[in-house]
Amino acid sequence: MRRRHALLLGAALALAAGGTAAQSVPTTFGTIMGNGLLCRDHTDNFYYYNYLVKHFGNWYKHEGGAYWFRTAGASLWGTEISEVMVSDDTSTFIFVGAVAETTPENLEKAIIQQVGTHYTVIDTSAYPVREAKPASRIVYFDTKAKIYCAKFKPLPPVQPPPVRQRLK
Repeated sequence: MRRRHALLLGAALALAAGGTAAQSVPTTFGTIMGNGLLCRDHTDNFYYYNYLVKHFGNWYKHEGGAYWFRTAGASLWGTEISEVMVSDDTSTFIFVGAVAETTPENLEKAIIQQVGTHYTVIDTSAYPVREAKPASRIVYFDTKAKIYCAKFKPLPPVQPPPVRQRLK
């Protein structure tokens, strides 16, 4: 009886710990975040925010108009992704971005190899920005790469003026 009680207690503790421990990377990460970062999908910061909270827990910092999430164990295009950020509502852009644990050159090669998307260097600086159609960009983030998709916020729909009727 004592052993059974100990096993039940151990199972309860394991369940309790599992609820607070970091969740594993979802199988949809590559499809959802990968397509979002390549601007192949509708960019909706509310959607990405909820997805990241659900699968990685609460954001760890709020900086630069974005919520930052740690994404331990995540990878895209065969490259480790350590952080993902999604815009808040203070920016004129809606964006989703990620920090890759590699150089921009190596990230670009990995994307070309796995997806076929090619990037063009759009400036002549020592740390050039790379851009792909429709608007995905890869930039330097210290010695790492940051990839992001940013789009202007859509304006609210314009309502037509009310139709005036003549009263007779």
